[in-house]
Amino acid sequence: MSVGTSAGELVLGDPGTVADLRTFVTRARTADDGAIRLQGAGNVLAAYVCVMRAKLLGEGTPTILGLRTMALGTASDVDVTVPLAAVADRLARMDANELALPVPPMTVNESWAAVSAPRGAWEQQGNIPAEALIEAAKTGVQEVGQVMPVNPGALLVNNIRASVWGRTMPDVPGAVPAGAAFAAYALGFVAPGETAAIFTSHRWVRISTERGHILVRPRSVL
Repeated sequence: MSVGTSAGELVLGDPGTVADLRTFVTRARTADDGAIRLQGAGNVLAAYVCVMRAKLLGEGTPTILGLRTMALGTASDVDVTVPLAAVADRLARMDANELALPVPPMTVNESWAAVSAPRGAWEQQGNIPAEALIEAAKTGVQEVGQVMPVNPGALLVNNIRASVWGRTMPDVPGAVPAGAAFAAYALGFVAPGETAAIFTSHRWVRISTERGHILVRPRSVL
């Protein structure tokens, strides 16, 4: 993994937005303590994280990203990928009413951040109750735990996770892998009583709720 430098700061919209980003970063680190892509577009910040991806050549784990958008108090065109830990550290040091988030100086190169999801041409395929996503996530976690042997090697660990999370959810439009349900649950994007919308665009799959979006990238990309 190569690194570079970045500079500047992001001025978030209000204290509630700061708290929202802090929660998103905390949840993302629990799922995969890697990197976050911060992409400014005017007064909107798009924050991407990778919840799961293939870690071995030929492995079948899908690449699944989480996206949360939030308001900026000052327009920005920043586009950097930086360590989640570095952003978490800076958020922790911000005062209660402080809105300026220093952009970590060291950037990282992540293959998942090199290709962006389509911004348009999304077609809705249907809806899915939040309870179905939550149940799929919990069932998958339980299944992984049950079949994982003691002291497994890296190859076996990744193969088991790929078989569980890469499996398409039955009776769900859009060929949604179970890993997308886990990502939505882990990032706090679903809650009982709500409904998520499923979209597709050029073989990408997206699950959207009011809290955020889960993006499933085609395996042929990168």
